[in-house]
Amino acid sequence: MKTEPQHKQDRGCQSVSKLKQDIRFQERLMGHDLNFQTTWGLFSPRGIDEGTRLLLNYLEVGESDTILDIGCGYGPLGLAMGRVAHKGEVHMVDKDYLAVEYANRNAIANGLPHCKAYLSNGLSKVPQDYFCDTVVSNIPAKVGRELLTILLCDSYAQMKPGGQMVVVTINGLRDFIKRNFKEVFGNYKKLKQGKAYTVARAIKE
Repeated sequence: MKTEPQHKQDRGCQSVSKLKQDIRFQERLMGHDLNFQTTWGLFSPRGIDEGTRLLLNYLEVGESDTILDIGCGYGPLGLAMGRVAHKGEVHMVDKDYLAVEYANRNAIANGLPHCKAYLSNGLSKVPQDYFCDTVVSNIPAKVGRELLTILLCDSYAQMKPGGQMVVVTINGLRDFIKRNFKEVFGNYKKLKQGKAYTVARAIKE
């Protein structure tokens, strides 16, 4: 039985060892520099993805807002908003324990103690008495439409009157979001449509 020479195996293991090291980078989001620590297995680990960046470019939050970031990943949306909403509170939720771990690491590293991440399937673990001024989500392209409907309805229930839900989706989901925002919130506004993504907002009236 033929085996690879030991020196080739060693080189392969050294390569894997490097891949296991955390990825670190800095990004300027919403006018503030933020440091991120990520790893393979998380969404867009080497830098901020196009959808997230587009959403943040068209998002407005107040300094005292209460905020919810659904599907937070390692925290770019929640932490960028948390830097602006420095007198508020930011909850970041994800169903992936690794995402939650890194989001909390990044909150600490950036000096944002009012931002916290925790495991939640959608809004299932969000405290029922936590009512939001702003809810955001970078909605995955392959999420089921049933789950999208649940997320919109649950978000509406936990928003303050006058609060906003702002999402970014692939353009293929644009019409679905428009239809369901109008059904759940009674309104819809397209903030920006790019080549691949659309940012949309609904207000709880």
